[in-house]
Amino acid sequence: MKKSILFLPLFFSFLVNAQKYDVCIIGGGTSGTAAGIQAARLGAKTLVIEETDWLGGMFTSAGVPAADGNFDLPSGLWAEFRLRLYKYYGGAKELQTGWVSNICFEPHVAANIFKEMASQEQYLTVAFNTKLLTIKELKRTLEKQDDTEGYNWQLKIKGKNGKQTIKARIVVDATELGDVARLVGVPYKIGTDDAGLTGEIGYANKQTDIVQDLTYSAILKTYKKGSAPLVKKPKNYDASLFQCACAMRCPNAEKVIDCDKMLVYGKLPNGKYMVNWPRNGNDFYANLIDASPKQRQKILEKAKQHTLSFLYFIQNDLGFNNLGLADDEFPTKDKLPMIAYHRESRRIEGCVTMTVNHILKPFAQKEQLYRTGIAVGDYPIDHHHDKYPSGLPQLNYPPVPSFNVPMGALIPQKVENFIVAEKSISVTNLVNGSTRLQPCVLLIGQAAGILAATAANEKRTPKDINVRTVQNILLEKGGYLMPYYDIKPNHPHFQAIQRIGATGLLRGIGEPYKWANRTWFYPDSTIQNKDFLPPFDDYGFDIKNMTPEQASRKVSVRDAVALAFAMMENKPDVDFEGFIGGVERNWETRLNLKNFNAERPITRLEIAVLFDRIAKPFDRAVDLRGMVEMK
Repeated sequence: MKKSILFLPLFFSFLVNAQKYDVCIIGGGTSGTAAGIQAARLGAKTLVIEETDWLGGMFTSAGVPAADGNFDLPSGLWAEFRLRLYKYYGGAKELQTGWVSNICFEPHVAANIFKEMASQEQYLTVAFNTKLLTIKELKRTLEKQDDTEGYNWQLKIKGKNGKQTIKARIVVDATELGDVARLVGVPYKIGTDDAGLTGEIGYANKQTDIVQDLTYSAILKTYKKGSAPLVKKPKNYDASLFQCACAMRCPNAEKVIDCDKMLVYGKLPNGKYMVNWPRNGNDFYANLIDASPKQRQKILEKAKQHTLSFLYFIQNDLGFNNLGLADDEFPTKDKLPMIAYHRESRRIEGCVTMTVNHILKPFAQKEQLYRTGIAVGDYPIDHHHDKYPSGLPQLNYPPVPSFNVPMGALIPQKVENFIVAEKSISVTNLVNGSTRLQPCVLLIGQAAGILAATAANEKRTPKDINVRTVQNILLEKGGYLMPYYDIKPNHPHFQAIQRIGATGLLRGIGEPYKWANRTWFYPDSTIQNKDFLPPFDDYGFDIKNMTPEQASRKVSVRDAVALAFAMMENKPDVDFEGFIGGVERNWETRLNLKNFNAERPITRLEIAVLFDRIAKPFDRAVDLRGMVEMK
């Protein structure tokens, strides 16, 4: 019988008798929910601590139920969650209600889906309405080698039924602002970066504590004429703050969007509307990351009042008095979301730091971080700074292709048995503008769950877990390692192409494209020697200078088989001609390929399958920097 406990009385009665967990995830937001589900699916006894009574974070309790990005990258748990939305609403088209996203839904529907997904996991316990009080690392001593019993952390938590003490092997910080990382002493950064330190010359400028605007979102719904609950005029209401949110009241109306179009920006199913409008709307500047809980509460109250002022403007100045705060969404007295939408948080100092250079030119960097990818994203670098009062440093946002997130960005340099997810991973301020979006964050959470469960099950620290182990599990779960637009998980050779792409032996071509950037694998294309051979340097081959004729010659089936044969660590007792004969016999039956002809140019798909099955370069370990560990 499954024992997932989701209600407080049951949770605490269970907790009294079972206070030890393999994995403890603090924060049941977008990444924390995914991490909890995935860790439990790998057999790790997992606890998720969540301060509200909803799972899902940005998608749900923050009221931002319009997925930004990854529509064309149906990876892992993101694909599973999306499929459940399709099933609930009756198909993909039913979610294409607003123009900001192809996936729009009601927050409470997503919260129920996440709760249902969690409840189906035997090894997952969720503690709702529960706060972390303290956390300390348990240290072994020479005299008492077993005094921690293999548990590395002790946490005190408090819920409606009182205080409890638990122990965990691995802790995951999935909080909105990286609060637990600070508590355990993980070094971190806040705000913009010094380009001289990050190498983002021409894009970043100088280090400051300026963060992106946050938003207290709102969900409106359509009411019958005269029945919509109207917002009471807020104290110090100033209509001029919003007059150019759309054209109706703006002196320069030709430069701003039509008001009806503004409202359907985040239109949701069932006549509802997400109000998360950046231009003279309800974005709000405040750097509250290092503030005390009381200071945060005061600042967030101001953000709430700002949103209520915008709603008052919509209802009264713009005349949309048939719209009011939805009374069937959030379980709050004011009908606003339970938490604010934070676009930026602390960013830890991880084992590696992902910069904009790793996105723009992933193969040209000293660190080959793309080889360690554990989550993918395709959203542009999107920062919200309109509400910052003055003095914003110069920031340039280059068009970028789709990208992957390196595993080392989730692992702190200096604190063991601890993983960071959500928006606090080790990226630069610029890169956070792309990695912060909900689908990418959900996938970061899934990877964090795999890493945590693997470390707990193997009783090792996350730093010591083989990157390829985590990636193989992701592939088994339908996850992407490389953000290939043109090879979907239902392709018969999806995993082979993903694995070979992650070795760097075949390299995709990135393309900035509107609001859904792309990286193409081009499976049916052929390849020239000049593009095919150089990456083999990293795998111990001495690729000498080629003549122009050699460089431009297309790689044949025979060429590729010969190189795969040379790369094999355990060669069969047969000469090359005998080997290629065996490849021909197995071309269709075992490799699932067509039209064997040793002299014709080979396609990139065929190379991927050939090397994946014969040479197995993905089996060679890489470190967290993506460098191949040579034997």
